[in-house]
Amino acid sequence: MSGRLTVVGLGPGAARQMTPEAAEAVAAADILFGYAPYLARLPERPGQERRASDNREEIARASAALEAAVAGAKVAMVSGGDPGVFAMAAAVCEAIEHGPAEWRALDVEIVPGVTAMLAVAARCGAPLGHDFCAISLSDNLKPWPLVEKRLALAAEAGFVIALYNPISKARPWQLGRAFELLREKLPGSVPVVFGRAAARALGIEVILIARPLAPDVTAVERPAEAEAWLDGILAHGAGAERGA
Repeated sequence: MSGRLTVVGLGPGAARQMTPEAAEAVAAADILFGYAPYLARLPERPGQERRASDNREEIARASAALEAAVAGAKVAMVSGGDPGVFAMAAAVCEAIEHGPAEWRALDVEIVPGVTAMLAVAARCGAPLGHDFCAISLSDNLKPWPLVEKRLALAAEAGFVIALYNPISKARPWQLGRAFELLREKLPGSVPVVFGRAAARALGIEVILIARPLAPDVTAVERPAEAEAWLDGILAHGAGAERGA
């Protein structure tokens, strides 16, 4: 079978943060599949086709990409950040698992990228220097009570928490509810870091909660004020574990 599928992470936004391996995979593709704003980050190349789709059509997009690869094309499926972190690698694997046998015979490669929480953490110090977790606030693929349970247990365990998919037009209330729950579990005040891909106008992508949550943080409509609470550099490493 001459076709192949590469699932590529474009990184958190800036072209310089895309890995060389990811850039090579994109350049070598005959067809690019992806969410339209992610495809727009890539320079157009003569002879290379683009097939954009809506952000909530992951399985359909994965299936179409696999069909194109079966037909003999060199296909790149692009995601923001890392394709294995709340992105398209899971959809591709799920489609292969439930799809025809010819999909399982394909040459499929997943190329890692820099996910948003790593880029945001690097901008403010080392908040991920010890134990941390990432939780998506989207309930598109899991029930909201499960999201609340995971948030509560992560807060009780003392993890630094990275919140992905914090808010959208279809989900305007869930971030406020998440903050309410975290206030019940975490005493004191904390810097809350809002990671925004402002250059791409995609809004807030990830929120880092490194210590107990400030009681007046209620929504993402005021990220500038939230960022202003950062006084110095956040660090959460071995010293923090010892109680330093």
